[in-house]
Amino acid sequence: MRVVLDTNVIVSAVISNAGPPDAIVNAWRKGSFQLITSAPLLAEIADVLARPQIRKRSGFSAAEEATYVAALSETAILVEPSERLSVIEDPDDNLLIEAAVAARADFIVTGDKQVLELGAFRDTQIITPARFMAVLAAERRSE
Repeated sequence: MRVVLDTNVIVSAVISNAGPPDAIVNAWRKGSFQLITSAPLLAEIADVLARPQIRKRSGFSAAEEATYVAALSETAILVEPSERLSVIEDPDDNLLIEAAVAARADFIVTGDKQVLELGAFRDTQIITPARFMAVLAAERRSE
């Protein structure tokens, strides 16, 4: 299963070790799905983690933020989207769609209402972290 996680999901997992975002990142680390990302998405994650209000909540130093993003880039599947899309008003949100299309991802997991309103794009379902937890639970039951 190939999955693009929105920056809001990854950052939520960093600042809180409770709830669906943290459980999703832990499931990925255990090999429950393949994480798809791109250089622009990694840059966005780095930018958000460096924001003072996020840094305060995460407790990460600048070096720890860099290490975290480097670990993501080394362990996720890095795609280079060849297609520029303008499906959503916010250009940063289009980065998710572009990565998903490039990787033929099964899911985009996000807490962003604008992105969620799409429901799906091409063959990629767009769902909340809570809904993705249900997908992972169903996968485990079917194994």
